[in-house]
Amino acid sequence: MEHVFAVLAATGLGVGGIDFLIASGTSFLLIFAAEIGDKSQLVCMVMAARHRAFPVMVGSALAFVVLNTLAVVFGAALANWIPEAVIYAIVAVLFLIFGIQAMRAEEEPDRECTSPPSGRGIFLATFALIFVAEFGDKTQLAVVGLSSTSIPLAVWAGATTALILTSALGIWAGCTVLQRIPIKLLHRVSGMFFIILGLFAAFQTWQAVS
Repeated sequence: MEHVFAVLAATGLGVGGIDFLIASGTSFLLIFAAEIGDKSQLVCMVMAARHRAFPVMVGSALAFVVLNTLAVVFGAALANWIPEAVIYAIVAVLFLIFGIQAMRAEEEPDRECTSPPSGRGIFLATFALIFVAEFGDKTQLAVVGLSSTSIPLAVWAGATTALILTSALGIWAGCTVLQRIPIKLLHRVSGMFFIILGLFAAFQTWQAVS
């Protein structure tokens, strides 16, 4: 470790630069590990399997940028900004709507992920799903905690990079692995996935108000 510090110091980073790299690297590793297999990554996977990848990537990336910015700027007060029951209720409604739409969808003539983006509809849908699902989630609360004890900008950079990377991995999986599934079955699987998440969020809403 001393050798690493010596190399970093030799590059002219200085103590402040080293602290920034350590804080951002720690945030990246913690958030990346926490998000692997989490619902936001699964949402990106399912969305990319049914729609074009580019607007899904941009929508998820922007959602995480906004969420982490709010977490760093407003800190712990963010968790109490909107009542927990309201957040869960919005998540439930969104996921149920998307689930029902997916279950009712017919076969699409074009499902190629490398096609040009179709417009802002997919981008807005992805942004809304990720933003509402992750608002007040454990990942955002982790960013709040890390930024209160470390360099906020470094935490933001590390956490945002980790979240965008996990989203990209989910989109890649959606554009490769899930593309081998027949489109009709894919609609059913993705619809059930969203409906299950919606029902779970509805249960959380009931718990929060009871």
